[in-house]
Amino acid sequence: MKMRKTAMRSLAVFATFCATALTVAALTIPNLFPFLDSSGFVSTYSSTGSFNENNAFFQSLGTNGRTCATCHVVSNGMGLSAAQAQLVYAVSHGKDPLFSAVDGAVCPTAAPRQSLNFNLLRQYGLIRIALTLPSTLQFTISAVQDPYGCAITTDPTTGAQTISVYRRPLPATNLGFLTSVMWDGRETVVPLNNVSTFAANLFADLSHQAIDATTIHAQAANPPTTAQVNQIVNFELALNSAQAIDFLAGFLNFYGANGGAQFLSKVPFYPGINDSLGPPSGFTPNAFTIYSKWASSADPNQRSVARGEQIFNTQPLVITDVRGLNDALNQPTISGTCTTCHDTPNVGDHSLAVPLEIGTSRTVNYETDPTIQAAVSQLSMPNLPIYQVTCNEGPDAGEVTYTSDPGKALLTGNCADVGRGKGLILRGLAARAPYFHNGAAATLDQVVDFYNVRFQMNLTPQQHADLVNFLKTL
Repeated sequence: MKMRKTAMRSLAVFATFCATALTVAALTIPNLFPFLDSSGFVSTYSSTGSFNENNAFFQSLGTNGRTCATCHVVSNGMGLSAAQAQLVYAVSHGKDPLFSAVDGAVCPTAAPRQSLNFNLLRQYGLIRIALTLPSTLQFTISAVQDPYGCAITTDPTTGAQTISVYRRPLPATNLGFLTSVMWDGRETVVPLNNVSTFAANLFADLSHQAIDATTIHAQAANPPTTAQVNQIVNFELALNSAQAIDFLAGFLNFYGANGGAQFLSKVPFYPGINDSLGPPSGFTPNAFTIYSKWASSADPNQRSVARGEQIFNTQPLVITDVRGLNDALNQPTISGTCTTCHDTPNVGDHSLAVPLEIGTSRTVNYETDPTIQAAVSQLSMPNLPIYQVTCNEGPDAGEVTYTSDPGKALLTGNCADVGRGKGLILRGLAARAPYFHNGAAATLDQVVDFYNVRFQMNLTPQQHADLVNFLKTL
């Protein structure tokens, strides 16, 4: 054990040195290069081999100096951690393109005699998303809390209203498992629900997303060329990222385990695989089997990870008041497990697009459901605008929701979509804290705390620790 810890420390020093050299010199990044994170090392595997910054993904195609890699950082498992944003701010004194006012600031312009505020990006890794309300709405929306002064803005010419929401950049990796593009699905221009059209539709959706990201976030005067878009999307689709080494459990592909990005690249997927809401015969709750061989390991840390995997698969949950699930199935209470919603084998998102609202955008001060209120109190919620959404039509008429993010409803205008967003792919988690779409969970411990209360998991302290240890190895 002592020798392994010494080897881990040596690898940490080496990897940190090499990562710095790669960043400074913009050298080719070897396949599966280990990058230090909070609990070990994360790595990215490309099916095309090592990669460098000659790809359009790493090139500035807009007017503010940003590239795709500004928010999708290789050392963060192709995501963006709040720690990375804080570091970039400190090193650049806030001058890095990451902190472009268009969406890096809490509002694109500062109040008179005040400087731009980048605190949400620095502290939570949140990007401002400005969404114009659809012309047809089943609800009215107003801001009951507007800490920055731009929660709702109105175009003086058209009268169209724009809502500011704040979300984490999604990792530009493991995209071959997607069932919708973006948290609210707004870039899913063609559906990802059919085996025969999945590959072509995914390429089309990611192409649309690459164009929008370049014109909106990079503020390009012109969209990228077809060649540039194809280069970006092909690069992204070749990537898989996952935790490679855990400080306590060691190398995650040793002794019969199947952790790491290279194994993940070979995991089979098609829309609807192991769908928990489909025919019962086609679903097994044992969706994760990466560490099953560690159940009998001599190493107590490896046994803990294996127990955590089984807890994820089998620990009973009492699922109530989840918009998009309980209401859609007309079942006030559903008995499930974590894999009821995270059913894609060894990946963790839902294998079909099922956007849900579990309460992570709610706020303690306005919440009336005691279970959701208690769960939200486990989190480190950022100071965000709070919207009152009042439904005016249909079976939900009269229902009032207080939320920091109305979710999919900002696209559809439908009451049934208020707060709904997709479940994310659960790989490479340790490299990109904080968690949930709004950064409300500072650590994976808080993630488990939230679910433990929200869905009455009744975890013992040991079970809590085991589940967190498992999530760290994904």
